[in-house]
Amino acid sequence: MKFVLLKSRGGNYMVVVENIAWLRAGEHEQTNVGIVGGSPLVVDGNIEEVAATVLAG
Repeated sequence: MKFVLLKSRGGNYMVVVENIAWLRAGEHEQTNVGIVGGSPLVVDGNIEEVAATVLAG
């Protein structure tokens, strides 16, 4: 199981990479991260930055 650190303005998340279902660009340089079986997370960074973080993780 691989985890990735996603930073958020309200606190950081450690997310299992295999549980990320989708990414969607949000407002104010933030990205929505869809989680399998859960609610989306709002994290800092544009969609390209978040995708690079997930792929590197």
